[in-house]
Amino acid sequence: MHILVDGYNFIRQSETLRLYERLSLERGRLELIRRLSGYKKFRPHRITVVFDGWLGGPPVEERSRDGGIDIIYSRKGEKADDVIKRIARHAGEEMVVVTSDRGIQDAVIRCGGATISSRDFEERMVRAGLSSQPAPLPAAEPEEAYSRETPGTKKKGPSRRMPKKKRVELTRLKKL
Repeated sequence: MHILVDGYNFIRQSETLRLYERLSLERGRLELIRRLSGYKKFRPHRITVVFDGWLGGPPVEERSRDGGIDIIYSRKGEKADDVIKRIARHAGEEMVVVTSDRGIQDAVIRCGGATISSRDFEERMVRAGLSSQPAPLPAAEPEEAYSRETPGTKKKGPSRRMPKKKRVELTRLKKL
């Protein structure tokens, strides 16, 4: 699975990354890349971050790699949104785009990809980091608790089923 992150959108949606960005734009970018590298250790997905370079960037698209994360700076005159849409158009269903920008989300869904908001993905990153720590051992329960069975009706399945398109999208997002 390929995760494509709208860099500045993610930074500005995150309360903690916004603090780094206030110090300098470079600090915000470096902290985002550091966190994504940490996430990649727990979930070995291919991750690409796209940043805007359209106001003062180079005349050609720049690509680099840091901490196992692919980094793309859009060329001068091209927004990161356009780069994300272009990549999503070619990748199709194997791509999950992390952005809170509604225009990008709609374009990615039209291409058959899945999207997740920046805040939701940040929560998943935090949970992935916390899940690596050993959980505390539960307190011993008396044996009586295991011997009691709760009577109830046997359920036969869901009364309603989500549309297939939605089920497929949820399956992709669960892999994150």
